Amino acid sequence: MKMENNTIKKPMKATIEFNLPDEDAEYYCATKGTAMLNALWEINTELRTLWKYEELTEDESNMVERIREKFFDILQENEINLNK
Repeated sequence: MKMENNTIKKPMKATIEFNLPDEDAEYYCATKGTAMLNALWEINTELRTLWKYEELTEDESNMVERIREKFFDILQENEINLNK
């Protein structure tokens, strides 16, 4: 627990309920969110490795850079922060 201004912050809990099977897609996203974030992180890492360390032709390098830019645009549009 952290102390701020001489007050103790208590841990909080959240409960999410789903009406299955009607909300199966929402349930899947909620339960696989960490795995999805990890997959996006790995894609980011692989693209960075290609862009920065691989010996690519100019065309290949340009294509990887375009893919990375689009990847980050999509993340930003969906308010996904890989650093959380």
